[in-house]
Amino acid sequence: MARPQAFDKSEVLHNALRVFWQKGYEAASVADLLVATGLSKSSLYNTFGSKHGLLLAAFDAYREDRVRDMQSVLARGSARQAIETFFRMIIADARAPEFRHGCMSINQAVELAPHDPQVRSRVEEDFQRIEDALTRTIERGQAEGSVKPDRNARQVARLMVVVFPGLQVLMRAGGGSDSARLEEALALLLSHLE
Repeated sequence: MARPQAFDKSEVLHNALRVFWQKGYEAASVADLLVATGLSKSSLYNTFGSKHGLLLAAFDAYREDRVRDMQSVLARGSARQAIETFFRMIIADARAPEFRHGCMSINQAVELAPHDPQVRSRVEEDFQRIEDALTRTIERGQAEGSVKPDRNARQVARLMVVVFPGLQVLMRAGGGSDSARLEEALALLLSHLE
């Protein structure tokens, strides 16, 4: 009979995510992960199968949290205001000390997705989820009158998805310190709703 897990899986995933976030997948050693999570080597391998399995589980937990956050923000207030709040949240998060290592999805899009099909499919799904959520919000805005009705909602959402990683990379590269530049870019992006 298998012994029950003697650890909080959510906490383990959060701690592992922090290591992957700070160091990247390749530079994060199993020893780093054991120290951060408090797992024994056998617990790590029995529960997650491998370092890669732990990354996927941690990344999935992160992705679900971010989708919940996005859906919550996009559901509040007028659609036009919800979309602006969403992008302002991205900028604020990128400036926050706990997110100084960037968006995990964007990091994985660059580090692993080019040669790891499991990560690539997750990153593609993330971008599709954002596009779908923005499309629904734009359509809601068109119905309520807060977004111009003659725009193709899917096309505008796609443009916004292209801007999303650009904002993340700009912030991480230090370009986010120029508030006027960010405000101008955000205003231009949001003008596609008007």
